[in-house]
Amino acid sequence: MKNNNTKSICKNFFSILSLLLSFGLVSKLVAQADPREVRKENFKGVIELDVRNSKADWKPYTLKSAPEGAPNVLFILYDDTGQAAWSPYGGGINMPTLQKLADNGLIYTQWHTTALCSPTRSTLLTGRNHHLNGMSSITETADGYPGANARIPKQCATIGQVLQEAGWSTFWIGKNHNVPEQDVASGGSRSQWPTQMGFDRFYGFLGGETNQWYPDLAEDNHFIEQPYGPEEGYHLSKDLADKAIEYIKDQKATNPSKPWYMWYCPGANHAPHHAPEEYIAKYKGKFDSGYEAYREWVLPRMIAKGILPKDTKNTPLNFLPPNLANPADYVKPWNKLSADEKKLFSKLAEVYAGFSEYTDAQVGRVIEYLEKTGQLENTVVIYAADNGASGEGSPSGSVNENKFFNGYPDELSENLKYVDKLGGPDTYEHYPTGWAAGFSAPYKMFKRYSNYSGGTCDALIISWLKGIKSRGEVRNQYHHSTDIVPTILDICGVEMPKTFNGVGQYPISGVSMRYSFDAKPDTPTQKHIQYYTMLGTRAIWKDGWKAVAVHAPLTGTGKFDKDVWELYNVDVDRAEANNLAKKNPEKLKELIDTWFDEADKNLVLPLDDRSAVEILGTERPSQEKPKTRYVYYPGTSAVPEGVAVNVRGRSYKIIGDVDIKSGASGVIFAHGSRFGGHSLFIKDNKLYYVYNFLGIQPEQTFVSSSTLTPGKHALGFEFVRESTGKNGEQIGTGHLYIDGKEVAKGPMKTQPGKFTLSGDGLCVGFDSGDAVSNQYKTPGTFKGGEILGVGVDISEKSFENLNNEAIRAMKRD
Repeated sequence: MKNNNTKSICKNFFSILSLLLSFGLVSKLVAQADPREVRKENFKGVIELDVRNSKADWKPYTLKSAPEGAPNVLFILYDDTGQAAWSPYGGGINMPTLQKLADNGLIYTQWHTTALCSPTRSTLLTGRNHHLNGMSSITETADGYPGANARIPKQCATIGQVLQEAGWSTFWIGKNHNVPEQDVASGGSRSQWPTQMGFDRFYGFLGGETNQWYPDLAEDNHFIEQPYGPEEGYHLSKDLADKAIEYIKDQKATNPSKPWYMWYCPGANHAPHHAPEEYIAKYKGKFDSGYEAYREWVLPRMIAKGILPKDTKNTPLNFLPPNLANPADYVKPWNKLSADEKKLFSKLAEVYAGFSEYTDAQVGRVIEYLEKTGQLENTVVIYAADNGASGEGSPSGSVNENKFFNGYPDELSENLKYVDKLGGPDTYEHYPTGWAAGFSAPYKMFKRYSNYSGGTCDALIISWLKGIKSRGEVRNQYHHSTDIVPTILDICGVEMPKTFNGVGQYPISGVSMRYSFDAKPDTPTQKHIQYYTMLGTRAIWKDGWKAVAVHAPLTGTGKFDKDVWELYNVDVDRAEANNLAKKNPEKLKELIDTWFDEADKNLVLPLDDRSAVEILGTERPSQEKPKTRYVYYPGTSAVPEGVAVNVRGRSYKIIGDVDIKSGASGVIFAHGSRFGGHSLFIKDNKLYYVYNFLGIQPEQTFVSSSTLTPGKHALGFEFVRESTGKNGEQIGTGHLYIDGKEVAKGPMKTQPGKFTLSGDGLCVGFDSGDAVSNQYKTPGTFKGGEILGVGVDISEKSFENLNNEAIRAMKRD
């Protein structure tokens, strides 16, 4: 009996040890490798005292080569695009490159995503569900839970890592948004940057969005400034195409037989919507009938192209009960708009369409290059969007999308000032929620709503001239973004390893779609189940049936146990118009139970529907300990907002130690852009401080009453918070100082949320990208003196004490 118990204990111990080893949790218990044993096991040559008597064996040190005839893969991933937007699906936005690929490939009608970018992109990286990747939402909403930490775990090897090991060159162009916010920093960890996640080269931006005229760029492992400005013809979409062609050219110059994988992620169609004027002009008047009319116009076109069944009907707008709806997602009826509103809303849609087509034309340059060089024939081209159309523009649209993330309302009068500048560098625009609904026809809702197809049903076109016989056909099989990685691996003849770099791997969540290449349009799907959860919304699809919890994102209502569930047979009701919950309660209960099972397997809980300001404002741990005083020096790169001093919602003080020579001018300190930020600078021998509140003019400006004289000075500003406004803005008084003497004073307010999600970090001695203030031009480099350092303090310490410290520091220098 005792021996049996001992055997049982030993068996359990080794089972547990094996499990822990697979997750890399007990590496310290494992004996270190003996190099002699490793040599004995791997090296098959002969080693003698004299190399002339020895025999080399290169096999252990030779990198793998891809299988003979292996294809290249070009995966083009747009942002924020509903299925009803693009011409191959019947939409009103002309996409010539995409149409060419569709004519030579397959159009998928039931391909789904997670409803938000970072989570979807994580599934396209690993083939695992987004919570297994730690990406419950965008990286800026990371929380300390297993499915929400914004760090892709080692148990989820990426497609880049697997193909890189198998002999492919790997490139990532454009948007990332899968690096934790606190790691988007010059001194931060690079462990989740593209070049550490299996990609040989990276060129693009790490955040969720960026200004297309003044982007926040990184190349490989470091931040860079854009190569030239918009006045010289710069636009990010053009720059990305240039870089994509450059990377392929360079690779073929040295390794022409080696296949490549390129993940190409333009900034389009995410806000800000920016495009050359000639592309915007193509759509003049095209959207004047409004978004409700657009839904009615586009539906029969989608049906005629075979995208939707013949009896599909448009679902109603604003269908959520008022007590559950998010006011920011309301759609204003077109027939109740004023003439000015119609003019603004139509132009915002024109800009969006021009942005999309212009970017498609730049993608076309890459396709043309592949065709010209004979590479297109054996290149798998995947062209898709990562979630539905975006409703982040509010019911009234916006010339500054950052207002949405600050929970601050848009004003029509303010927006109308910019109607003739829309799409250019002076705006950071986003169309109103009505167009999100229009471009998501015939479905309910849009981006962020994972419960309805308006947020998740997206465009997907696959073309592979050598490997797909069918041309211009539709495929109706139900699939999900988790299915792309297994499809690529299947095509490439590569398997996802069970162990990668010594770490046991989570199973792939998706299934290969390759069977559909030669299938009939309505051949049954080989996928059987998929859960959905995003920002408090949730649903479950299983074998053609879908259960939906009625809940709006970012409302802060909670009470998830009180959610009402709906039931749809989406095999016949693609638009989710006919709720069968009362007719089939048994099926509904089965699916609800299945949702909770999948939630448990995929680390989904807890659910989070807090407001954008509340979630984005959450402090997250970093390798730096919390502090109340930050010191910055000139000559360093811009400090990204996620790791810069946080002045939101509090009093703060800024002091710059400056040695002024004759004629000094320029930026001492700047953070943000013309769409939100603050700046301390010298102009005309006077000290200025500008707080740009969400781009709303006029700027809040403080100017010294006296001029600056040569010599060492402590130049500072203090904001004393006094109250909170109705929209979360902080109201108080601003004080401008020269050597401790107040030289200007006045009322002031600060925005409740971040200055930007697009970069434009904190700078000393210059202003990166787009200038905070219209009183100087970027980069506004400081001249005529020396900045010794700039301190920003968010403690309760008095400005007088800090000023004295600054003066003492200058004397020491």
